[in-house]
Amino acid sequence: MDSRPIQAAIRFGLGPRPDQPLPADPIAWLDTQIEGADTPPVPAGLTAPPAIADGYRIWLELEAAGQPGPGQANPIEQNFQIEAIAALARRIDTAMPYRERLVEFWANHFTVSKRGGYPVSTVIGPYMREAIRPHVTGRFEDLLLAVFKHPAMLGYLNQASSIGPNSPAGRRSGRGLNENLAREILELHTVSPAAEYTQDDVTAFARLLTGWSYERKKEPFGTVFRQSSHEPGTKMVMGRRFEEGEEATEEALRFLANHASTHRFLATKLARHFIADDPPATVTGRIEGILRDTGGDLRAVAAALPRMPEAWAPPLSKLRSPVDYVTASYRACGASGEAVGRLAFRGCSSLNQPYWTALQPNGWPDRAVDWLGPEPMMQRLDWAYDAAGRITRLEPMMILDTALGPLAPDTTRDAVRRAGSPRDAIAMILASAEFQRR
Repeated sequence: MDSRPIQAAIRFGLGPRPDQPLPADPIAWLDTQIEGADTPPVPAGLTAPPAIADGYRIWLELEAAGQPGPGQANPIEQNFQIEAIAALARRIDTAMPYRERLVEFWANHFTVSKRGGYPVSTVIGPYMREAIRPHVTGRFEDLLLAVFKHPAMLGYLNQASSIGPNSPAGRRSGRGLNENLAREILELHTVSPAAEYTQDDVTAFARLLTGWSYERKKEPFGTVFRQSSHEPGTKMVMGRRFEEGEEATEEALRFLANHASTHRFLATKLARHFIADDPPATVTGRIEGILRDTGGDLRAVAAALPRMPEAWAPPLSKLRSPVDYVTASYRACGASGEAVGRLAFRGCSSLNQPYWTALQPNGWPDRAVDWLGPEPMMQRLDWAYDAAGRITRLEPMMILDTALGPLAPDTTRDAVRRAGSPRDAIAMILASAEFQRR
């Protein structure tokens, strides 16, 4: 039996669903998902996705009313959960799982986290819809600019507090640079430390980025460029001279986006995510070449990944992250995202990957060694047994065939057949070594 259709659904998707037939032509199925525009999810109960101004309005109302007391709901937390649960529900339901994987990959590359406080949690939904989703199959430089200019990123990495020391605002207030965003763009988003940039490069880049901030208390809500806070004069970043001003920032970001070190760094991360924890140099070299030759065309990369022989053999070699594991479990059982979105949100937290709440700006890890361990495995088994208890009306062998098809070994099939109850059988499927992987 040809296993490539189900491999495509597992390796490049979010796991099969019983109501979504496997593709007859896996490559054509994946290609279809990276064509055309994306449709942002609308959270349940709303008629339109919340905008930046909506999040800031909730923040202003909370400030006016005072912080909620013990036992009272925090409206910002409620807004955050509505957005996060809607995003998880979309992952469970979607018929375009490869596109969702790309969204998740780039959102993790450009991490913003609820741990950044209200500047992030008020606008993280718009960040996903406006900065990430429209660009995951566009050019990397456009994605980088959209992310940099979004108030979620400006707030998360403290750019609003960075003032040019010699700017009018700096001379008046005595305030200075905050290098967080400049440093993370170099280290995590573009060239990486392998480019051997220096502290002088970080400082010069931070000076170049001064002036970029966001307005949350009055119109126009969102990103602004404050000339009065911008450090005057030219700056040298990695051997390139940039003049002062708003346009120079964009010029520098495009320079970094198309740097050879950036292509090499992105190629390694993409290969590690979609192919192997330690991807062959031949694979990273091919992706790097595509980025270089196409000017950072992410659609070209997304189309090339499934066409690499290394992406198919061996199957089930990558460990699913907790978010992907929870998503795949509910998909295999044919659950509705609206019905189990909140359960998925709690499940991600219980498995140590709370949604949109990465611990550090470098996002969640992407190798098995970072998720494996006695305690995380016990937590997965506990979660699998609990989840199985909610879906015991389903026939276990049907779930097994949906989830793994011909990739399920005889030992797992025999164990499921011999299980003492439907709940035990379903828990065995979700806890099996094969289902843990993609």
